[in-house]
Amino acid sequence: MEDYFNEIPGFLAFCRFSKNLGENTLAAYRSDLELYARFARSHPDCNIMDYIFELSSKHKTSTIKRHLASIKQFFKYVYRNDRLGNPLLQFEFKLKSEKVLPRTIPVHGVKRLLSAVERRREEPLSRFQFFQTIRNVALLDLLCSTGIRIGEAAAIRLEDIDLRTRIILIHGKGKKERLIYLSCPETVDNLKAWLNLRKSLPVEHDCLFVNRSYSPISIHAIEDIFYKYRDLAKINPKATPHFLRHTFATNLLANGADLRAVQEILGHSNIAITERYTEVTTTRKIKVLKKFNYRNKL
Repeated sequence: MEDYFNEIPGFLAFCRFSKNLGENTLAAYRSDLELYARFARSHPDCNIMDYIFELSSKHKTSTIKRHLASIKQFFKYVYRNDRLGNPLLQFEFKLKSEKVLPRTIPVHGVKRLLSAVERRREEPLSRFQFFQTIRNVALLDLLCSTGIRIGEAAAIRLEDIDLRTRIILIHGKGKKERLIYLSCPETVDNLKAWLNLRKSLPVEHDCLFVNRSYSPISIHAIEDIFYKYRDLAKINPKATPHFLRHTFATNLLANGADLRAVQEILGHSNIAITERYTEVTTTRKIKVLKKFNYRNKL
């Protein structure tokens, strides 16, 4: 088995160039395979089912499925000319996923979040604090207003933005691109303010958002910014930046947006992913039950 794990770099290179996978997906593949390699090396008499059992004691079904998918693709690559040698073909896996609804932030909570960062502009600030605040206002407003992923926000470049038409080109998962329209005038104004300030900074790249050293901002830095203002706004302490994406999608559907349109806006490859948000939109359910539930008239 040791010889097969030496094929991991070749497998990742194959995925990068032949499957056109993004860096985040490749990093997940690498992490999953290296974890399995460590297990297999320390348990030479165990098989893949033993490893799945080991994972089940520590992780959710969705995580186990991801690990299994990574391993399946790896073995498919290793045994591409010898299907009969593939050890996974000996087993049949039926893992039932938990149905977990997307977590959201109430609209009034999002308003408090934006107010917390906007109030910062009214305080006495150093030049550096002012730079950070204008950037943070534009960044958090953009996440709230568009539902983009934080990795997508970090990847936006100046050439991707057309403020005349309010259109931004988003580089999504799997190197798929989509166009997002900035429907909120305040979001546009906040973005303009940041772009004007950015021109005065010693930035030597074209990424939209920069960190304190003027390098491209990382997703971890965006998370830290969100957590800071989440706590100041006193909203759900377990909320993550992805809650903003869930909140955006849920409210689009609750207000009558077409499911297919929401799928395209969010950049989901499968509409089944978008359909999860319909389970969270209670507004329409309440209207239907108030109007049509026979028990109301008994």
